[in-house]
Amino acid sequence: MHTNFDFLKKNKEFSSFSEQAAEAERSLSISPSTAAILSRRALELAVRWVFVNDDELRLPYRDNLSSLVHEETFRSIIEPGLFPMLKFIIKLGNAAVHTNQKIRREDAVLCLRNLFEFCKWVEYCYAEQYENASYDERILQHENQQTKPQEDLKKLDEALRSKDKKLEEIRRENESLREQMSQLREKNKASRNFQVDADTEADTRKKYIDVDLMEAGWQIGRDCLEEVEVKGMPSVSGTGFADYVLYGENGLPLAVIEAKKTSVDPIAGSQQARLYADCLEKQYGQRPLIFTSNGFETYFTDDWQDCPQRAVSGIFTKEELQLNVDRRKSRKALTGITIRDDITNRPYQKEAVTAVCEAIKNKQRKMLLVQATGSGKTRVSISIVDVLRKHNYIKNILFLADRKALVKQAFYPGTF
Repeated sequence: MHTNFDFLKKNKEFSSFSEQAAEAERSLSISPSTAAILSRRALELAVRWVFVNDDELRLPYRDNLSSLVHEETFRSIIEPGLFPMLKFIIKLGNAAVHTNQKIRREDAVLCLRNLFEFCKWVEYCYAEQYENASYDERILQHENQQTKPQEDLKKLDEALRSKDKKLEEIRRENESLREQMSQLREKNKASRNFQVDADTEADTRKKYIDVDLMEAGWQIGRDCLEEVEVKGMPSVSGTGFADYVLYGENGLPLAVIEAKKTSVDPIAGSQQARLYADCLEKQYGQRPLIFTSNGFETYFTDDWQDCPQRAVSGIFTKEELQLNVDRRKSRKALTGITIRDDITNRPYQKEAVTAVCEAIKNKQRKMLLVQATGSGKTRVSISIVDVLRKHNYIKNILFLADRKALVKQAFYPGTF
């Protein structure tokens, strides 16, 4: 059967992922969920191929798909418009495997279109011949209403991954060709024109946001409602419609999402989202958290605590949102803090702990402490953790060190 990915067959070097991409498109006739899983798998093979064959890429700490596409050297060579498309493929594939929610045909088709754009980019960079083709949905087969149980989809995903060799081993086997391929990429970029398909780029941001919600476990129509009418807006009618409202188990709103067009900076929707949050707070007595998203970028803020707006990777789960809301009541002000002398007893150490707490009170998210060797940096960090835990500001701590001995040294009895 003819597919949109047949162009890859002209290049034998793409054989490691070309057939999987074609199979992903053919599987649309079986089910959208299968197509989503196979699209993610084809993307994984294509990304691995780029890492194996391009000398300028560095391997991340882990060689799973998400780590590979977020690796800085990889992101620096791909077209910027491709990155959110790759994330969409990954998220839809994850949702197909790990949730019981039905994958819509239109989402699976968008997944295939995005995969096509990336494969086209690979050809643009690394093939001797290149044609800027467009995706043709007219040749897609319609599904035969056959569905696969969730357990079968998980087994399919596990089977596809089980035969992968370590990427580091494959790179060693292909060392002699990598430099040549890097040079070919630079040469092709200088002489060719690559443009992300306009239809794909203009696809509604709603599909991207819906997949974010699906991956986080939200069910649209149940605990996630769309176009929610709110009263009390500063307008002639006094009525507005929030794009999405997420609800907790108690029926109270946990978050409001303002969706902007993909071409619009999501921060532009912040004021509108705050107005919706004002209305929902008056109606329910609980102020929801705020997300603004254009499908590609998502920003989060808890303005109840006057926290600064920040970029996040996606919509939070219900449990994460509920924890944020609950902390409003359990969190204690960082005033009159008690610093344990058995952890830090020197004046400059206590001053450092106090300074960090003051910065957090002032809504700062990043702090840097610089101390001389042997002056107790580890003890200061332990003291900060101790104070923040007692005031219910934190739950989990990620402590990074370059040696295991330092991690063991930082483990202070009675603190963690």
